[in-house]
Amino acid sequence: MIEPSRDCPLCPRLEAFRERQRNEHPDWHNAPVPSFGGTEGRLLIVGLAPGLRGANRTGRPFTGDYAGDLLFATLPKYGFATGEYGSNPGDGLTLIDCRITNAARCVPPENKPLPAEIAACRPFLVDEIASLKNVRAILALGSVAHESALRTLGQRIAAYRFAHGAMHELPGGMLLADSYHCSRYNTNTGRLTVEMFEAVFAELRRRLDR
Repeated sequence: MIEPSRDCPLCPRLEAFRERQRNEHPDWHNAPVPSFGGTEGRLLIVGLAPGLRGANRTGRPFTGDYAGDLLFATLPKYGFATGEYGSNPGDGLTLIDCRITNAARCVPPENKPLPAEIAACRPFLVDEIASLKNVRAILALGSVAHESALRTLGQRIAAYRFAHGAMHELPGGMLLADSYHCSRYNTNTGRLTVEMFEAVFAELRRRLDR
């Protein structure tokens, strides 16, 4: 499976931001964040990008920020994880039947990767999905992840509109599920509730087990 190098030069803006963070926080990960979880699972969760003080600091997707608090509290309820989430990669949390990655592997300024940066990172997602022989469903957290997943799978964006809770049956049998991103902003504004988020996982579990 192809992974970006620690000093990946594909996106000059992200490379410069990464170097600034290395100077300011030399004890942080400050590098492309690898995917989390085994390669035998049926579910791939795709987020937007590493959070500055979350995955960029800890080196594990969604670990160390609020989005991870909600995601990793939800996964065990539906049989997708075991162990106790402790906001650090050494907490012993283990994913079951799923894997987590991001559309952009490097932390972007203001948590907003540019379209060209998402495109530059897409070959890693293409290779990842091709390497996951058992994957049957992709959960896109947010519209950017939704569009990146569709482009990765060679599907037309206009044919599959992003909507929270949508379950898109794609040609070839892949299921693309949509959820609003589990960010603090979305939950604080009420755009996403715990119940809404859990409903997506409940439906994914139902479909994977039928």
